[in-house]
Amino acid sequence: MRIAVVSDIHGNLAALDAVVADLRGRGVERVLDLGDLLSGPLLPSETCDRLIELGWPTIAGNHERQVLDDPPERMGESDRHAAVRLRPDQRAWLRSLPPSLRLDEVLMVHGTPASDLEAFLETIDAGGIRAATPAEVAARAGAADARLILCGHTHTPRVARLADGRLIVNPGSVGLQAYASGLPHPHQVENGSPHARYAIVERGDDGEWSAQSLQVDYDWTSAAALAQRNGRPDWAKALATGYM
Repeated sequence: MRIAVVSDIHGNLAALDAVVADLRGRGVERVLDLGDLLSGPLLPSETCDRLIELGWPTIAGNHERQVLDDPPERMGESDRHAAVRLRPDQRAWLRSLPPSLRLDEVLMVHGTPASDLEAFLETIDAGGIRAATPAEVAARAGAADARLILCGHTHTPRVARLADGRLIVNPGSVGLQAYASGLPHPHQVENGSPHARYAIVERGDDGEWSAQSLQVDYDWTSAAALAQRNGRPDWAKALATGYM
């Protein structure tokens, strides 16, 4: 079985379309989407329509929850940009998305099985962000008995295999390759190039899963220009360079 995994599109329709075009020639049987679909200063409504059309198994990330449920005065700029542009039918589709999804031996979560705000393969503390230790990853996986656990949230492509054989895969972000956050502690993520990221996971004849991280060219210059026009120079730099 060969599956494409996408996450953290953040309203970047150009990056999404580039990934869709790239995966068509890779023999994947299905595509799974790990959430944070629309939030950002780009094209939330148009991206939502595209995702509804694609019909992929999709879960909600923390930004879906925030766009739907937070009052405007509590929203960040990215969530507010999306919230005011979504039609009622699009909001209804977002509300129908589950926070996690189990498909046979595959578990889809946005952050961890416990929280859509918790990093799985990274640890964020007072020192910033770093790769999680094997013990930290195992503790976050807990008793989840899926052989393959898919996570997003940190926009960082990473793969870890636990001692019991379970594979945890973060495909990275389709739509945003750098960001700064103050939660749960101040930290920055910088992937170092503007390419869209996704992953392909495959189950071998021995039943073990493996993962391949992929990078895709797209017109990030135009995406950055749109972010700049919409008053977000921070996003413009991140989209154009992969750095903050």
